[in-house]
Amino acid sequence: MRKTILAVLLFIYVIPCVYGQLPNLSGSVKDGMTLSGIADVSITIENTDFKVLTDSEGGFRFRNPIPAGEWVLVISKLGYLTKRFPIVLTEGNTLIIQDMLLMQDLDLKSDVYTIILSDDELQEDSNAADNISGLLQAGLDVFQRTAAFEFSPSFYKIKGLDSSEGSVLINGVTMNSFQNGRPQWNNWGGINDMLRNQELNYGIAPSAVNFGGVLGTRSINTRASEYRKGGRVTYSAANRSYTNRVMASYATGLSKAGWALALCLGRRWGAEGYLDATFYDANSFFISVEKKVSAQHSINFTGIYTPNKRGKSSPNTQEVYDLKDIRYNEYWGYQDGEKRNSRVKQIAEPMAIFSHYWTINTRTTLQTNLSYKFGKQTNSRLDYPGGANPSPSYYQKLPSYFLAQNEPDYAKAYQAEQDFIENGQINWNRIYDANITNASSGLSAAYILYDDRIDDQVFSANTLLNTEINDRILINSAFNYRQLRSDNYGELTDLLGAENYLHVDPFDGWQYDLLKPDRLLNEGDKMKYHYIFKARTMSGFGQIQMRFRAVDYFLAVNLSQTHYQREGVFQHEAFAESSLGKSDALDFFGFGVKGGLTYKISGKHIFQLKSAFVQQPPGLQNSFSNPRENNAIVKQLTEAHQLVLEGSYTYRSPVIKAKILGYYIQQKNKNEIGFYYADGLTSAGIQFNETSAFVQEVLHGVNTLHFGFEYGVDFQLTSTFKLKAAGSFGQFIYNNTPELYLTSSSFVTQDGAIDFGAVQLKNYRLANGPQGAFSFGFEYRDPDYWWFGASGNVFTNTYLDVSPLSRTSNFYLDDDGLPFNDYDEEIAKQLLKQERFNNYLVVNLIGGKSWRIKKYYLGLFLSVNNILDKLYKTGGFEQGRNANYAELKADVSHPKRVFAPKYWYGRGASYFANINLRF
Repeated sequence: MRKTILAVLLFIYVIPCVYGQLPNLSGSVKDGMTLSGIADVSITIENTDFKVLTDSEGGFRFRNPIPAGEWVLVISKLGYLTKRFPIVLTEGNTLIIQDMLLMQDLDLKSDVYTIILSDDELQEDSNAADNISGLLQAGLDVFQRTAAFEFSPSFYKIKGLDSSEGSVLINGVTMNSFQNGRPQWNNWGGINDMLRNQELNYGIAPSAVNFGGVLGTRSINTRASEYRKGGRVTYSAANRSYTNRVMASYATGLSKAGWALALCLGRRWGAEGYLDATFYDANSFFISVEKKVSAQHSINFTGIYTPNKRGKSSPNTQEVYDLKDIRYNEYWGYQDGEKRNSRVKQIAEPMAIFSHYWTINTRTTLQTNLSYKFGKQTNSRLDYPGGANPSPSYYQKLPSYFLAQNEPDYAKAYQAEQDFIENGQINWNRIYDANITNASSGLSAAYILYDDRIDDQVFSANTLLNTEINDRILINSAFNYRQLRSDNYGELTDLLGAENYLHVDPFDGWQYDLLKPDRLLNEGDKMKYHYIFKARTMSGFGQIQMRFRAVDYFLAVNLSQTHYQREGVFQHEAFAESSLGKSDALDFFGFGVKGGLTYKISGKHIFQLKSAFVQQPPGLQNSFSNPRENNAIVKQLTEAHQLVLEGSYTYRSPVIKAKILGYYIQQKNKNEIGFYYADGLTSAGIQFNETSAFVQEVLHGVNTLHFGFEYGVDFQLTSTFKLKAAGSFGQFIYNNTPELYLTSSSFVTQDGAIDFGAVQLKNYRLANGPQGAFSFGFEYRDPDYWWFGASGNVFTNTYLDVSPLSRTSNFYLDDDGLPFNDYDEEIAKQLLKQERFNNYLVVNLIGGKSWRIKKYYLGLFLSVNNILDKLYKTGGFEQGRNANYAELKADVSHPKRVFAPKYWYGRGASYFANINLRF
């Protein structure tokens, strides 16, 4: 053991001493227009950890000697065009490169990714369009930029993973939600000018601020003194999520008195986006104030408030799209001549972050942060306690319903078709008439509008310590504490002309709250459900990075403890013994370890190998099977596990930049919970011996496998013309037969649950967007500051999300517990075959122009996506209504399926234009 320790010490301390004879590098950087020195320019040796910043005069010097050889020197700063210089370092010599010139990036193309994605693509609900993971990587290499900008509109997910697998931090504070682990992008939307100072670590690469996720870490810095002094005014126009956007920002820089201030105001709005009645209304406010107390200490306050409200859109069956078009949205109707959307999402959650920066010495820094976020999230919906389903595309209102009768009624089918084509929207007038009629008769509301509301309070405290042990060894560590109180309830927002609402389940007759039975509710009252989630987590992270001439190493470890609990405020009659009060406490232990090495054959050829094992708690929303009604905990709940392997090869030269990466990701013990109305339930235990019920579907013990490769190539053919190619191909599958059970207030079992056993999901594809995506394009950048680019993007292997219940024994067993008499295994295979969507090509154009007008800079940017107006499906899901062989076979045999899958389509041709003035 002593010999081993001695060998390690020699490796760590003696070998670095040898490099004292290695060459040194110094120089200076100046503005190409003013010829003045530029401060805080990043000078890096490409594909290494050697990095310095220029001083106030633009000078720099690498304190650590650099190994001899051929390298590429990368000079970059926000607002300037990045330059790459091939250099040759020889033993014992010092290379001095004076007055390297950087030209200002007047078109600021780097803003494109942030502007388009954060304001546009990220507004959809995650379950419908979780394409955020691409943005986590925007601004890095060719593949990651392509994934963010070209692939994400097609709901592409990097490595087939949910955005919860990537960490997002602001000033070191974790922004991922307790509920589902996803970053809450709407909480800081519309302040793009203030989000440019970022550190991006892709995949399981080391990060200085946290352990990170499988997709990596995006760390945003809003420290006031680190914004470039000056301001910008921006106007944007689009036909995507909103139609207009204005933003103004200004930063003072650090004054002689040690103060710095940064401000940003923004607004995004539109009466209708690309889809019908998807209005948009958002405001954005940002402030960051810093006081430099001394040379070692600085205090910063950041405040962010971005309230936003938008109309949502519906997935639809192909029958509906054929009768209307891909812009159709069932959630709205005309009221007093204006479009009114019944499904409105609203977020208003202010956030404050206090940070203390302490430079202990030249090698050690300590950052401590306190943050508090509070506010509300609401999602509105129509309820019909005493009326018919108001959905205009309800299955009994469509032609397929009348054609599916034993004797097809063609006349009614034709009438339904014409009614839907001519109208096909919510009839608000009929809803009001029904409620007014009920009120005149002393009856309660037939229709109401209510919000599913979440009032969150999140407190966070953490500290980050970074220290250089010596010139070759860097230590990163952090301690984090987060606490959540989440108030969840329904809120009656509009009686729609009625006098009151009877607080009783109209379908089963259950009291929603036995503490206040038969209550008549008014607008503003809590309804249907009310419970509180409490959660807290503590974690510690430590990492060592070692850098040598040919090989770099890193090793990181993370430990965490997570606690969840539900507290019911309403006593639901169906679960009188398990709905009120506190649930059992849930505690989970998290553990993660990852490491890797980088082998540098030369400055041009780099090999990397990384691996990780992570044990993490389930998300809060996947820990309780039906939190709106009871305290029940998901069966066999335990921590999930991930095993990750990554290997990559990078080639860099002045002409070609290329990288290929292979990955293998195994995930185990995950849970999925869904809600829907199921027909054809053959198990006993439902009220009145019915075979239909509104259910909560709990799929637990889910294993998935993700493997594939990514590549990106950048050919700088001339100083003005560049070719780009990028792509990925993977296979993302269920890797076991998980277990499934349903819960419902309609079930008369003791715990309100029915177990359906194993689900035959193994080798089914995950429905997470295209599993193959390939891009090829070019970019021309003229010396007169205009540029133009185009790309063609091919997407393959996109699959429909399958219904797990149809893959259980419930599918083939009749009420007597035996297979259906006419059960045919070959027909069953065809019925359960997973739908694969057609491959498709999307062509995008992008361009811009910049002008310098005295001391001002004017920039124009324009992009057109899907210029060929290609129609394509981006996702969808099987409906759970036909839960057994007999019903599904009958439905498929009809001229048009009644309960066909529902789909999402990508946008047709769309544009985004942006003009900004910088001063």
